[in-house]
Amino acid sequence: MSSVYLGLLHHPIYNKNDEIVATAVTNFDIHDIARAARTYDISRYFIIHPLESQIELVHEVLGYWRQGYGAQYNPDRHDALSVVETVRNIAECVQYITQEQGQSPYIVTTDARKFANSISYVSLRTKIATEKRPCLLLFGTGWGIERSVMAQFDHILEPVLGSGEYNHLSVRAAVSIILDRLLGEPWWLRQE
Repeated sequence: MSSVYLGLLHHPIYNKNDEIVATAVTNFDIHDIARAARTYDISRYFIIHPLESQIELVHEVLGYWRQGYGAQYNPDRHDALSVVETVRNIAECVQYITQEQGQSPYIVTTDARKFANSISYVSLRTKIATEKRPCLLLFGTGWGIERSVMAQFDHILEPVLGSGEYNHLSVRAAVSIILDRLLGEPWWLRQE
């Protein structure tokens, strides 16, 4: 089985005006994605941001819950946040995984649209279950990852589609849905 890593990318990201920006880190994304990552046994959850001020903010939040009063007050939160790391860019993230695993990961990103190199949940779930090479699941913030960066990844996971026309999930919701589809119990095979 592949070791699975998760990354939340904050640059280069599109804003609603199709401009490339660095999005702000949110407290919800730190906590909620860490909890989902820990629940699905993700090796590391990387918050990827180029700005020192945003990295410092993440470290301040992590410090409170890892070493500060929060660590005693809520041991479950301390445990969840133990998987969080910060890096400045995707290359640092890949380097970290490569050093830890002895080989580079294949990179799968997500988007609300379909692409030529889209991969289905069934195919990626099988790949994770059968391959030894680590997998980096990369999520974008804002209005998505810049197009030329998207083109560099091994696969783009098919979109999460609901039953209605609206399609703008929070990244936290998308992460939870996707982790369950890829790593959760195969409930659809269970006999009643």
